[in-house]
Amino acid sequence: MDRYWLKIKESIWFIPTLYSLFSVILAITFSTIDHIYHQTILMYVPHVLLTTVDLAQTILGGLSAALLTMTTFTFSTIMVVLTTYSSQFSPRTLKNFVRDPMVWRVLGVFMGGFIYTTLSLLFMQESIAGESVISSLVGVLYAMVCLIFFAIFIHHIARNIQVNTLIEKLTIEGIEAVGCYEELLKRKDMTTETTDNWQVRGIANPIAAENDGYLQLIDIDQLIALAQKHKGKIEMNCCIGDFVQTSTPVVTLYTNNQITFEEVDKLFVVGSERDTRQDPVFAIQKMVEVSLRAISPGINDPNTAIHNIYQLGRLLGSYSQLPKKDFIFMDEDKQSRVKMSLHSFDELLYQTFHQLRHYGKSDISIMGAITDSLIMAAVQAPLESKKDIWTIQLYLIEGMENIDFQSLDRLFYQKKIDKLADLVGEESVNGI
Repeated sequence: MDRYWLKIKESIWFIPTLYSLFSVILAITFSTIDHIYHQTILMYVPHVLLTTVDLAQTILGGLSAALLTMTTFTFSTIMVVLTTYSSQFSPRTLKNFVRDPMVWRVLGVFMGGFIYTTLSLLFMQESIAGESVISSLVGVLYAMVCLIFFAIFIHHIARNIQVNTLIEKLTIEGIEAVGCYEELLKRKDMTTETTDNWQVRGIANPIAAENDGYLQLIDIDQLIALAQKHKGKIEMNCCIGDFVQTSTPVVTLYTNNQITFEEVDKLFVVGSERDTRQDPVFAIQKMVEVSLRAISPGINDPNTAIHNIYQLGRLLGSYSQLPKKDFIFMDEDKQSRVKMSLHSFDELLYQTFHQLRHYGKSDISIMGAITDSLIMAAVQAPLESKKDIWTIQLYLIEGMENIDFQSLDRLFYQKKIDKLADLVGEESVNGI
């Protein structure tokens, strides 16, 4: 993975810059045709589609002002949506909208249209007065393309501002992050079993981060190559998504020699924000925050929280299928080189539900949705993970003991507890 190219592609200015460069090339191309090949134009383009220089200047001037206005309106709409994401959903969900290529593609089209019309006006000279030009035709066609993109943009914004669409995207994002680890499991040089029980020997050489931040990505192949080069083994001291400092050893190389490291940034990426590409835990955290906002007194939208909690069950079910053992990566000689650990499933369950339990324990619909999500996870979970699911359910019940629920509320919740107990193979308990 070329991380530098990835950072460039994900930056806000990348797509608008591409469209702007395309517009510059387009303006230069058709201005050259108008100046040098205007006689050839008359042979292949119907005369009705061509204009004089004066008319072309009028058209391009009007289009330039109109496209600048549409660009300003589009940018203002983007700012409003970003504010809505931050206040209504979660500040952590802003990146989901910022990374949306459609948003910046539309902005790039409008910026490119303004650049094209402005440059075409600049290049249009009185020396070709009285001659027919094609630049205005291209400008009109570009403006029609902008109108189409504007309609698509409005539809896209209206759809993505809906919380259910955001929840679905967050769920898919988390499942794709889990899929990264599932792809690792398919590697031929990877195993969760090791014959030497991962015995490390030699001098410990810690490799620390170059800056404070969150561990976003790791490069397994680079780590294997480094361990093989020094005939040692590497242990990861942190999990993806952990906060590290410049003095925090992210990985440790055990070898017989004391060595120094160069180009540490090739081994892992540490950034100021968490990233979901290899961090399903962060995707879950964002979904939890959306639910917490929904059940807050200021918003009071429990149905949104319930729908989101159901999606959490899907994501937790996928995560539960990952092995609890460490991932061991080998070189081509089948020598164990790198050991990587994941966040444990029981820890993830607690991190997912402890805040939801605290703020939603007096609402039986929220607690019922949490148990339903545990049921969804238990359907997919292997036997060893089902015990963790039952443990978190008992924890939820403990937090509800001092809440005064009515008889039908108890019956409603008890049915869900019984169903979960049957799925995980445990004896049911009295709920509340």
